[in-house]
Amino acid sequence: MIERTSLLIFFLLVFWSINAQDSEVTNQIYEGNTRIEADEFVEAEMAFRRALSKSPERTEALYNLGNTHFNEQDYEEAKQRYFQTQKFADNSTSKHQAFHNMGNVFMKQKDYAKAVETYKNALRNNPQDEETRYNYALAKELLEKEQQQQDNKEQDQQDEQNQDNQENKDKEKDGDKDQDSRENKEDNESDKGEDEKDKKDEGNQEKDNRSNDGNNQKKNQQPQKPKQTELSPEQVKSLLEAMNNQEKEVQDKVNAEKIKGTPIRGRKDW
Repeated sequence: MIERTSLLIFFLLVFWSINAQDSEVTNQIYEGNTRIEADEFVEAEMAFRRALSKSPERTEALYNLGNTHFNEQDYEEAKQRYFQTQKFADNSTSKHQAFHNMGNVFMKQKDYAKAVETYKNALRNNPQDEETRYNYALAKELLEKEQQQQDNKEQDQQDEQNQDNQENKDKEKDGDKDQDSRENKEDNESDKGEDEKDKKDEGNQEKDNRSNDGNNQKKNQQPQKPKQTELSPEQVKSLLEAMNNQEKEVQDKVNAEKIKGTPIRGRKDW
């Protein structure tokens, strides 16, 4: 009888202790919520932590502590508390609320891909929640826009890279053209010098030709020696006879003049 009484007292004490502890945790959670309404977030955080020190898996304390961190813009701590809430929650309502608020954290961090996945998990636990559905659609739209902007940025970078490559190629071509132009100019100047030299040589050659032509003309204009004409024997004979006759005539004439000019010697009478 005494043993039964002692055992009953033990269970009553345990039950009372559990109820007392649970009541204390509940009171701490209530105090924390009151502090949140008064925007006393530091005091609210302390109250929720006291509750969790006695009941680490108490989802109400975890969830409300997450909300406190969210209001303080401590998004990493808030995200951790929401994750713990959905982990220890034993009903879809608590899981939905934890995933929904975790999605809000990702939205604040502009991590739209994770926000989309987190809102999906929230909708799996409560497909009819309009606010979650709206947030999911918004996160999806922002994700698509972000991806489009990223694609455009990459395309712009690629276009800029292509433009830089094209400009470098154009500069190389211009450099080659300038080099070719300089080489062509040098070749043209060299050819011009050779042409001028050729023209000068041609002028000298023409001058020499004119000089040679003048010399040849002078040589051609000089009197040529008469060619000797061969006479036939008859012509030689006739010529000799003519010469003899002419010589005789001359001699006769000379003799006649001598006779005519000689004084006649006469006698002188003394």
